[in-house]
Amino acid sequence: MILNQGHAMSHHLLGLEQLSGDEITAILDSAEQFVGVGQGASPKRDDLKGKVIVNLFFEPSTRTRVSFGLAARRLGADTLDFSPSGSSTSKGETFLDTAKNIEAMGIDAVVVRHQSSGAPLLLTRHLAPRVAVVNAGDGAHEHPTQALLDIFTIRQRRGRIAGLTVALVGDILHSRVARSNIHGLTKLGARVIVCGPTTLVPSEVASWGVEVAHRFDDVVPRCDVINLLRVQFERQRGSFFPSVSEYASLFGMSGSRLKRAKPDVLILAPGPINRGVEITPDVADGPNSAILEQVNNGLAVRMAVLKRACVVTQNGQE
Repeated sequence: MILNQGHAMSHHLLGLEQLSGDEITAILDSAEQFVGVGQGASPKRDDLKGKVIVNLFFEPSTRTRVSFGLAARRLGADTLDFSPSGSSTSKGETFLDTAKNIEAMGIDAVVVRHQSSGAPLLLTRHLAPRVAVVNAGDGAHEHPTQALLDIFTIRQRRGRIAGLTVALVGDILHSRVARSNIHGLTKLGARVIVCGPTTLVPSEVASWGVEVAHRFDDVVPRCDVINLLRVQFERQRGSFFPSVSEYASLFGMSGSRLKRAKPDVLILAPGPINRGVEITPDVADGPNSAILEQVNNGLAVRMAVLKRACVVTQNGQE
């Protein structure tokens, strides 16, 4: 289900559903200035000097947590990482009490990942208005910064989004990445195809303004971009396909399948990838793949998002 969050205050980023195409484009344009900042000879910046940003992660994460932490520090902010293990949540403290206690330390933004859809929205209703909330993934609802970095990578490689055909392949049912990508891509004028087993494509998907397909081989030749979603075994409660090998055969991106695609097809994967399931190693490491570019672009996108969160006031003015 896609939550209807309404229009959040401008400094929050709860999802791409409530952003306009112009607002999404503004974030992508802002991210351009941050590509490579803090790497090699490019110095760090002080845009967020004196700001305090908290990573409040209630689910495991490598790329997203590290990316947000690096992005904040490369903008000059102070950071605090929180995880439930070893914290008072293991003693029974509630999610909201944990957040409000951290807020009392004088923070400016909270980057939150939580297993419950709507957790970031809940924080906006209980924390002070000056504290920005950035959604780093909530249940199966949205993962806006992953979609933004996917879209940013497409725009870098192809120069545009409008008019491209983009396939989201795999576990649509459990994928917050798919939902955010659908919102962002359709608002920017892309044609989106969702493709996966009937058991992993929710029935309401056709109402999201996308094409639905269940045969990957029929879709491959038409695509400019193929985004291979991870099979989320940890979220599945039951058997959604007969076997992993059958899934890989029908929906995995292999070298033989790549030969039937457009020569310049762009291959994305949000990670972590299950090699040999969604994608074979030769494709993941091949010239059509932009998987590591996505990771690097994630830093620039999250720097743009954090600057937006901490600099924009309630009135939307810097």
